Amino acid sequence: MNINPLKFKVMGKIKQGILGGFSGGVGTVVGGTWKGIDYMRIRPARVSNPQTDPQLDQRKKFAVTMKFLQPISQFIRIGFKNFAVKMTAMNAAFAYNIRNALKGTYPDYEISYANALVSRGNLAPALNPAVQSTISGTVEFTWADNSTDINASPLDKTMLVVYNPLKGQAVCVVDDGIRSDSPQTVTVPNSFLGDQVQCYIGFISADGQEVSNSNYAGVVTVFD
Repeated sequence: MNINPLKFKVMGKIKQGILGGFSGGVGTVVGGTWKGIDYMRIRPARVSNPQTDPQLDQRKKFAVTMKFLQPISQFIRIGFKNFAVKMTAMNAAFAYNIRNALKGTYPDYEISYANALVSRGNLAPALNPAVQSTISGTVEFTWADNSTDINASPLDKTMLVVYNPLKGQAVCVVDDGIRSDSPQTVTVPNSFLGDQVQCYIGFISADGQEVSNSNYAGVVTVFD
């Protein structure tokens, strides 16, 4: 039997047998490798109407969560690094916050800042954190010294975030203070003057290996 080769097109290649590495597409299956991990998934069907209510709802949730996380993306790389298992730190932070920090109903979603985490881990978190702004262009963080708690050290370094929702910007400070030495002052841009900012505090161990869950330190208007 003669087979016309023009009727056949190889879309994918199985590298190591049917259970081994697989890349490209074969029929309705798509394979690839991500972070050294081989995966296979069903090729998504074409959507005739990409504007259905569930799709619009999901996109809105995604957009609101990412708007919060993107200005602190470099901080997230440290804060969620221990949860970046088979995913990026940003993906880990996104997964947590879209489940736990998003509130409202479509299309009026917003971030519940008190429920958000910007770092996550097993180190002891801050005790009784608070913020104030009494000097122009600065935010002062205070907390109680809990260096004697389990999974805590007086030399744990502070991780601070001052997030400005109005400007979509943030000031992130890591390693400029230690757990046993409260308070700590963060200088913010002049563009923040008079704006309300959302503030978080966490800790990272002196060797950089462990981080704590962040604490919501509160909202404060930057003194002008």
